[in-house]
Amino acid sequence: MNTLFSDRHYAKLSATTEAGISLASPTQTSSQRTYHYIGGNVKTKGYAAFDESGELRLWQFERRPVGDNDILIEIKYASICHSDIHQQKGDWGKQTYPQVPGHEIVGIVAAVGKQVTKFKVGDRAGIGCMVDSCLECDSCKTGLEQYCDTTLFTYGNPDNREPTTITQGGYSTHIVVRDHFAVHIPDNISLPEAAPLLCAGITTYSPLMKYKIKSGDKIGVVGIGGLGHLAVKIAIAKGAKVYAFTTTAEKEPEIRKLGVEEVIVVDDLRKLQPYKGKLDYMIATVPEQFAAAQYAATVKPFGYFTVVGMGKDFMLNISNIVMSYSQVNFNASLIGGIAETQEVLEFCSKTGVRPQIQLISAQQINQAWKDVIAKKARFRYVIDIATI
Repeated sequence: MNTLFSDRHYAKLSATTEAGISLASPTQTSSQRTYHYIGGNVKTKGYAAFDESGELRLWQFERRPVGDNDILIEIKYASICHSDIHQQKGDWGKQTYPQVPGHEIVGIVAAVGKQVTKFKVGDRAGIGCMVDSCLECDSCKTGLEQYCDTTLFTYGNPDNREPTTITQGGYSTHIVVRDHFAVHIPDNISLPEAAPLLCAGITTYSPLMKYKIKSGDKIGVVGIGGLGHLAVKIAIAKGAKVYAFTTTAEKEPEIRKLGVEEVIVVDDLRKLQPYKGKLDYMIATVPEQFAAAQYAATVKPFGYFTVVGMGKDFMLNISNIVMSYSQVNFNASLIGGIAETQEVLEFCSKTGVRPQIQLISAQQINQAWKDVIAKKARFRYVIDIATI
């Protein structure tokens, strides 16, 4: 009999049949006997980068055993973030390979550690950009786990507990994670639609909520891709008037359908001049170098300009900012904490905000990456993990 574990260490939870995941069948979900995993590495398949070429291919590897505070998730869907591409190509520094990307992950809980009370087998669960931290420092205790000095991000971080010596991401069939770093998926959000909310959703939701946008505010969104289109939808759900700035003219009809006030196609920076000092707040999601100071000039004096895009070698020229518009408050935002990630899921559940997705097979990942770079995605590619 095939098993997803390298060692056949699992035990029946109950002699009665109940809904759950049969650990003996890693890709099936049905009403079968449930099992409680008690040891052994977890055999996993995924798509990994093996060098800085940006080409991914199928790889079989093992994850660590499920610990007392861990859960095992059978991954159903994972979506593609531009950050996946930057990291695997080495844009942010030297990487350890093979490395499986993916930090927008949803699936079904297949096993739980003996200390876990937050989840039970069969729950729908999601994982974003983090998989562990100390949980004891001031950042962790105030729901800002992303700023902990020991935070482990979902892929590419050194982790000696893992057989591969680094964390491995969600373009894969299974993942073992500390229960604190998983969130519950509301019943009225489909799993494919939930995936992008775990990074793109929380990354834009967090600064928008900190700014406390309200009905009637004029909000600018720079870059209408995976993150940007969710920033638009979240801001509109809060009653704001949204101005969408894009350099891709082909996107204009689809952006208009999102309900924005205006679409500004910035094929020339002079297109920004009519909006100088007009906006209350602007969020920039561009994953590359751009003319930040010129965009910031569209914000009113003492307004806020937030950068969330993480591009290669991004630089902000302070002298240009001062000369362009000195009274704008500049800041950057890094995802959000776990409690806030759960909050954005509840917000989207109640308001009807959903990402616009394109479902793809695992065999289409490499082409999808090329499409993301070419700005052809509309607006988030989501991988059906059953196709691995």
